[in-house]
Amino acid sequence: MDFNMKKLASDAGIFFTRAVQFTEEKFGQAEKTELDAHFENLLARADSTKNWTEKILRQTEVLLQPNPSARVEEFLYEKLDRKVPSRVTNGELLAQYMSEAANELGPETPYGKTLIKVGETEKRLGAAERDFIHSASINFLTPLRNFLEGDWRTISKERRILQNRRLDLDACKARLKKAKAAEAKAAAVPDFQETRPRNYILSASASALWSDEVDKAEQELRVAQTEFDRQAEVTRLLLEGISSTHVNHLRCLQEFVESQATYYAQCYRHMLDLQKQLGSTQGVIFPGTFVGNTEPASSPLSAASLATAAATIPVVPTVAGMPPTETALSLDDVAPPASGTRKARVLYDYEAADSNELALLADELITVYSLPGMDPDWLIGERGNRKGKVPVTYLELLS
Repeated sequence: MDFNMKKLASDAGIFFTRAVQFTEEKFGQAEKTELDAHFENLLARADSTKNWTEKILRQTEVLLQPNPSARVEEFLYEKLDRKVPSRVTNGELLAQYMSEAANELGPETPYGKTLIKVGETEKRLGAAERDFIHSASINFLTPLRNFLEGDWRTISKERRILQNRRLDLDACKARLKKAKAAEAKAAAVPDFQETRPRNYILSASASALWSDEVDKAEQELRVAQTEFDRQAEVTRLLLEGISSTHVNHLRCLQEFVESQATYYAQCYRHMLDLQKQLGSTQGVIFPGTFVGNTEPASSPLSAASLATAAATIPVVPTVAGMPPTETALSLDDVAPPASGTRKARVLYDYEAADSNELALLADELITVYSLPGMDPDWLIGERGNRKGKVPVTYLELLS
């Protein structure tokens, strides 16, 4: 019990001394040991690394999980060391709703069939999103979180110890300075011409006491300097390890980029396949007007337009059940209109679904035009002697 009380009293004394030294430094009443410029640069770089790592980590979590309630729930599960329950992605939930709607509205209807196709694609998108989130969490978020919860906590602990060692060192320097000043003052007081020797004896005794105090302060200063130098070296080695942290974070960032690129590539392929499926059946499902729509899909054609169309489009027999302009018409026999052709730049590669479509390559220039009664989502494209239908969404009209 006595040992614990002594230790408690000693710790309280040390804490009080550090508090006094810190306060005097803030008010400019005490000198402060400054660290070298290289050490200060290491501290500044470590602080910047910690601050930006925190911001990048938090914003990446927002990117992967925009729902704040879900993020809080996952955080609580992690703190309780419990497994985070599997969560349905938004794409998978949308796919489920579309599938149920198709079953209820009629899976054999044009709308129901389209709902099923879009729902299947949304399900694939949701699965791709799940894989991306899992990969990013393991390869990117986990290393950043390990740095903040592991290495940075160790660095912060050693920095606090270094701060305490510096306060002890400066307090010892201040104590030694005061002891030397008192010793010099005591040594200057005795007057050998003094008629009363008692005053001289007392002054000499005080000078001897301050001399002992100076020796004690010098010994404490040497010990404090040694502890400060040792702690500064330990902290410096940890701060220099930030360079290795940057290399590790760079590798994790590259893996995150690869995962994100793979995810977006999968989404692009899925949506491109869906667009082709819907584009190849759109003319069959909607041959010119929507089902149940009693109004014309476009403005009435003038007599001049009808005459031009009759002159440019040959009359050919139609196949039963198929719109004349979609299947039975041979595009090689279609002449471009006298006016209305435009140049267009291809945005993405497009693979022709049948012989009536024109395959496209990204960034190439083609000539496009439209025909009366044609689906507005499609145009006729020409490249040299080859012509065929092209989707409007793949083009950027230039002139």
